[in-house]
Amino acid sequence: MQLLVGLGNPGPRHAKNRHNIGFMVADEIVRRHGFGPWRVRFQARVAEGRIGAHRVLLMKPETYMNESGRAVGEAVRFFKLPPGDVTVIYDEIDLKAGKIKVKTGGGAGGHNGIRSLDSHIGRDYRRVRLGVGHPGHKDLVHGYVLQDFAKAEMPGVEKLVDAVASEVPMLLDGDEGAFMSRVAHLTAPPKPAKPKTDDAGTPPGGKKGEGDGL
Repeated sequence: MQLLVGLGNPGPRHAKNRHNIGFMVADEIVRRHGFGPWRVRFQARVAEGRIGAHRVLLMKPETYMNESGRAVGEAVRFFKLPPGDVTVIYDEIDLKAGKIKVKTGGGAGGHNGIRSLDSHIGRDYRRVRLGVGHPGHKDLVHGYVLQDFAKAEMPGVEKLVDAVASEVPMLLDGDEGAFMSRVAHLTAPPKPAKPKTDDAGTPPGGKKGEGDGL
């Protein structure tokens, strides 16, 4: 079994917070991959399903962000899971909005949810960090992550959430590089269209030979 955890805070008032992008991805995975209904277990909302060859327990802790490790720790101990079978998806202020990084192990980087997880299950689990941008000063961080995404940000957020949910089979198969590349490709802004030219290679409105010294 793989334990897949989206981090966030419970309740409707937090639903669109930057801190809740992990919950957003969890909800989209359930929808896209046809998981069973959410139910309460391990101080969390959990849903079960299959992604490719993997049996997956998807979890949204109900303990609030700062105590996320309590819920995850209960599930890890119950199923006797090694850290390598745990993947955690969460917001990262030190990444530009829309960017993604995946790594196993490391420090908490000031993220209280990750700090709680580290204290309950150790550090050697897979971390999927989703960029939400930085407010510019450390004193602004707490309020920033507990604010809703701005309306102008939502198209990019939805594109990132959809891409992570659609490509998560690669991640669970252990192909982290391909997963990050594919998500980056799906979320990249469209390239500007090249100006059209006629059969002679002349831009519309230009004159043949213009600028070529003739």
